[in-house]
Amino acid sequence: QVQLVESGGGLVQAGGSLRLSCAASGRTFRNYVMGWFRQAPGKEREFVAAISRSGDNTYYTDSVKGRFTISRDIAKNTVYLQMNSLKPEDTAVYYCNAGDPVKLKSPYEYDYWGQGTQVTVSS
Repeated sequence: QVQLVESGGGLVQAGGSLRLSCAASGRTFRNYVMGWFRQAPGKEREFVAAISRSGDNTYYTDSVKGRFTISRDIAKNTVYLQMNSLKPEDTAVYYCNAGDPVKLKSPYEYDYWGQGTQVTVSS
């Protein structure tokens, strides 16, 4: 069992930065691929980024490549999402998740989810 708690969301102007954190409980943190999804009002939950168990491999949706960086600190059982050059279209609730996905971009492939943290980018 893994419990995930996100933090770091908030209100920021376009062009600004935020860093989201996701603290995981349990010793099995390093056994899981970790990811971030987001969901805007009226839209489906979409894949944002994922990181391999070792942290050596990262994956991003095209719209955030070059602006967002996912990382993990195994010693701290924490995964991060550094978000730079934020745009109004990045506004959403951001969810941390953990699993053993075959399809990284499918939310159904992840077993554990956090409660979400709101990110709002004003223009």
